[in-house]
Formats: sequence, structure tokens, C-alpha cells
Amino acid sequence: MRFLILGFLISMIAGCAQNPVTGSNDFVMMSESQEISIGRQNDEQIKKQYKVYGSKPLQDYVNSVGQRIAKRSHRPDLQYHFTVLDTPDINAFALPGGYVYITRGILAYLNSEAELAAVLGHEIGHVTARHGVRQQSAAQAANIGLTIASLFVPQINTMGGSNLSNLVGGALLSGYGREHELEADRLGAEYLSRTDYDPQAIITVIDVLKNQELQDARLAKQEGREARRYHGLFATHPDNDTRLKQAVGEAEKNTSAHAHVEGRREFLAATEGMVFNDNREQGILRNNAFYHGELGIALQFPKTWQVHNLPASLIAISPQGAVQLQMKLDESPAGTPVEYARRLAGNDAKITALNVHGLPAALFDRPDSSGGVIFSNKQAFIVQAKSKSRDGVLNHSEEILDTVKSFHTITDDERPLLKPLCLQMITAHSGDTFASLSKNSPLGQSAENYLRLINAKYPDGEPQPGELVKLVR
Repeated sequence: MRFLILGFLISMIAGCAQNPVTGSNDFVMMSESQEISIGRQNDEQIKKQYKVYGSKPLQDYVNSVGQRIAKRSHRPDLQYHFTVLDTPDINAFALPGGYVYITRGILAYLNSEAELAAVLGHEIGHVTARHGVRQQSAAQAANIGLTIASLFVPQINTMGGSNLSNLVGGALLSGYGREHELEADRLGAEYLSRTDYDPQAIITVIDVLKNQELQDARLAKQEGREARRYHGLFATHPDNDTRLKQAVGEAEKNTSAHAHVEGRREFLAATEGMVFNDNREQGILRNNAFYHGELGIALQFPKTWQVHNLPASLIAISPQGAVQLQMKLDESPAGTPVEYARRLAGNDAKITALNVHGLPAALFDRPDSSGGVIFSNKQAFIVQAKSKSRDGVLNHSEEILDTVKSFHTITDDERPLLKPLCLQMITAHSGDTFASLSKNSPLGQSAENYLRLINAKYPDGEPQPGELVKLVR
């Protein structure tokens, strides 16, 4: 019986299919129809987790660029689906079977149709080379290999065996990431060349992402936090990637005699009016003031602090990173604000009851933490500052208290501020600088650098007279 099972498992592992890109046989464990089915099922989950961006003209534009590239790819007969997701995250990714996603977050930092084509071409490359299918097949093989081994070595099913399984599976899959990304870039460059886009656009996009990482690293140093590393598209490349440049160079050799399509004006026209950063469902930041229409609340953070609107919380960080101030929501609080604050801060904390703009609240204070709890509409809003040292909280105690006391029910005068920030295009005039264009910007302390980043002028470029420039209004 054991040998019958072994034979069955070996026959499962032996599945191979011709790679549409290389023509060689790849180890895969699913047919193309199964691949498409997996993509379709996961597409439904993606659209439950992320909203689809509501602009049909922008969706149609991105789809037209994607379809143009897909028709010149190694799998032109596959039905492709291109979707813009309504999130400020800077990302793009693909599912097996031709499902490709790009966020409005990354679109804000691109500056031409060729750059958009580079991002989409890279993701199409993952689909045409069946990277997702090959990775999933490798993972399945690791599990099946473990099953085979356990038939002969029963102890492999122990905890130690489980750790061995993870080690074997990890070793099998660890070499895929960078090689797949490089292959997707090579294919993306080839597809750009086939459709008369400049293959150099891939390198331009990498520069954009690297500059954004550099800016975030500078902010992280000021704020005393870890820099956020970009784990998506092109993240595996160093600044000067020889193999990538070789791939782009090879693609350029095959470029037609036609002039390269840049499509800067077309792209800027398509993205004008697109939401930048938070959409109203996530709450809106204006000069470090936060407004949330659905929750019906507003509060003001210190003007010089960096504020980050995250999915599950709102975080403000002091200029030198000594203090982190966070607001969270409890939808079903128990007891009074004083009782809630006591449970939160502990018995050794100083608790003070107060009224904040007509709302019941309580302040709490302890050596490494202080803040307040405000009850509004049967919900609790916790505004809590933490520091590694007592001095950190003490040095910013007035700003922390002012933030708590600024909490209030949103007013009718404030509701117009719930309109999200959007991209606006202007023509630069003589004497315009990003410093002058960023004055009174709703982007706050980092406005000048934001404008340079979204206009591909980072770190010290300036707009040229007659040039189209993106602003955030």
C-alpha cells in the first residue's frame, strides 16, 4: 500500500508544462484553466479587502494601456483584467490568470504613460512567465515531499519534523523572489519595446521608488522609527542594477524606428483630480487636523509633528521622535471615561475627570505615558502618548494635553474639509519653486518634498517655465 501511495505522489509531482516565455518545460501542478480559476476567485477577495477606485475614465485609461501591452506579450490570448485600487499604498501586483492591480497611491508618483506601461508590463511579465503558478507548485511539492518522507521516517511528523518541513519548503522557495523580479523586469522592458514605449521607463520608475524610500528614511530618522521598506514592485533592485540595465539595453536594440511613446500629457490629464493620500472614508488630514465624517469627530495634532493616518489607528510623532501620540477607537467601551482610563493606565496613574467640548472624558498620566479617553456617540476614543523616558512625555505634556482637549464633534463649518485632497495640474511660470508652490499646502511640514517626489524632481529639482506641474489641493 505504501508503494501505491508513493507512486501516486510521484505522479503528481511529475507535472510539467511548457513555459509561454522560454518554451522550456516548467514544473507546475495546475492547468491554465485552473490558473484562471484561482485568479478569478482571489480577485473577488481582493475587491472585498480593497475598494475599486471610483473613476471610470481612469479605470478605462489604465485598462487601455494594460491591454495594449498584454496583446504584445507572450500570452496575448489570455483575458487580462486591470484594476485601480482605492488605496494610498504604493503598490502593484498580479494574480495568476491575468488579474493585474495598481493602486492610486503609486499612480500619483508616476509622470508619464510610459512609466505606467512599465509598471503594468512588469506585472504582465509575472503572469506570462507563470511565476505565481510556479511558486504555488513549488510549495505544494514541498508539502508532498514531506508526505513521502514521512512514509519512511514517521518521526518527521513530530515538532522537529515540522520545523524541518518549514526549512525544506523555505529553502525550495527562497531563490524565487529576485530571479522572478528580474525576469519580470526583463519581460516588461521587452513588452515596452514591442509597443513603442521607452524601455528606460522601467529604470525611471525604480528611481522614483528609491527616492521615496530615501525620503521616508530621512523622516524615520527624525521621528526615531524604523524606515518603511517597499516590498512590492522593483524592491529587489539596488540603485545600480547591472542585470536590469543589460535587460533594458537588449530591449532597446529591438525597438522600432518609431519615436518612443512618452504620453506625459495624456497621463497627467488622466490622473488630474485623482484622490491623493486619504479618501474621505479613511478620514482626512488638513494641516495636522483630522476630520472623520462617518465617526463625526475632529481633533488637532501639534503643527510640527508628523501625522500618519493608518488603517487601524492615527499616529503623530514629535519632531525628534521622542514621543508617539496615537488615537484608537473602541466601539463598545464599558464603564465611565474615568473607569476606562484607570483600566488602561493602571492603578498608579493619575486620573482626572473633565469635559471636552461637551463630551465626557478623562485624562491619565504616568511616568512613560499620558493622554485622554473621550466618549462620543457610545464609542471611546483613546488618545495616548508614549515615550521611552519620562522626560519625553514631560517635555511635550502641553502639546499632548492640547491635542486631547482639541477633540470635538465635527461642526457644519468643518464638513467641507472632508473633501479629499486631489491632484491638480498647473503650468509653471518663471520664478516658481516648489517652496513657493508648497506655501499653505494641506500636506503640512513635508509639502515641498512631496511635490518634488510626485513631480520626479527629488531631492532638489525645480519646475521649469512652461512645464506641467502636479500640485495637491
